[in-house]
Amino acid sequence: MASDLETRAKEAFIDDHFELAVDLYSQAIDMDSKNPELFADRAQANIKLNNFTEAVADAKRAIELNPSMAKAYLRKGMACFKLEEYETAREALEKGAALAPGDSRFTDLIEKCDKRIAEEAVDLQKQSEKVRNNMLSSPGLNASDETIVAAADAEPVNDLSDQVAMAMSAKPKYRHEYYQKAEEVVVTIFAKGIPASNVDVEFGEQILSVTIDVPGENPYHFQPRLFGKIIPAKCRYDVLSTKVEIRLTKAEAINWMSLEFCKENSVTQRINVSSGTNRPAYPTSKLRSVDWDKLEAQVKKEEKDEKLDGDAALNKFFRDIYQDADEDTRRAMRKSFVESNGTVLSTNWNEVGSKKVEGSPPDGMELKKWEY
Repeated sequence: MASDLETRAKEAFIDDHFELAVDLYSQAIDMDSKNPELFADRAQANIKLNNFTEAVADAKRAIELNPSMAKAYLRKGMACFKLEEYETAREALEKGAALAPGDSRFTDLIEKCDKRIAEEAVDLQKQSEKVRNNMLSSPGLNASDETIVAAADAEPVNDLSDQVAMAMSAKPKYRHEYYQKAEEVVVTIFAKGIPASNVDVEFGEQILSVTIDVPGENPYHFQPRLFGKIIPAKCRYDVLSTKVEIRLTKAEAINWMSLEFCKENSVTQRINVSSGTNRPAYPTSKLRSVDWDKLEAQVKKEEKDEKLDGDAALNKFFRDIYQDADEDTRRAMRKSFVESNGTVLSTNWNEVGSKKVEGSPPDGMELKKWEY
């Protein structure tokens, strides 16, 4: 019985056996998937285990089942706060406070959110000034280097979360890819024939939440913590005949090393948006009369058959290596290129993954550190 499992889960939580509590709540949810209390309580156990993304998903589901449950908003606010999603946390906490007036937990967390939001605004202003001064004082990348970086960023990349999902289950229900431009990241979930009414997409400061709920099937949930922050109000999505296309507007014009946040990929590089040359290699599918897959294949064939000389041939060579490489090789290329300021391009992750890659200027040239 679900009630027996719920009782045992509560006892495990009281005894600080949080992993057992999550497991018991999960078993109870399998038996009673419409009980908001189970999701809200599992969210609390996930918070204790620092599983904040899972806690947000549980709290969100509890709110969907019971929009008047104050503690579900509290759980969502707490988890989002831990994920540094202060605006999203504040919004949830304000809704919960309206349902539970006088509860000091809401007011205390709202004050903390306001403080962190103000601190972020100051930090962002300082960072912008620092980057601007650096760009004014630094010679930057040459045209050849920028081509390599743009090619790496524009190429559609299967996200590492696919590998994680495969470790957790036999096969992910829907495949997803992403590509990026200077101002946005486009995520594509390949799901054919899904009605728009069965797709729910929500945007947080650094969280994307996608739910595809088809009657008679287990719901599909995709909720990554994103590599960088986005502007939720400017994000949008389209449900097409073969896929769900999601456009995330970046809060900062930086290169995302992956779709999901990862401490190993914390090194970022500012994108030069003034040239206007960046374009996605994977076109949007809004015009259904155009066969984009056929067009993409044709363009790739023409690029492959094109005979180039000098720097153009070298850049094409590096693009081909990156396109056909495995994830470790791509990570090695990105890390070595960024950390060496464009002077080293390694494909050996075992060599560069555990240390900082130092610059190696060409013979007859000197590497200088620019102060700002």
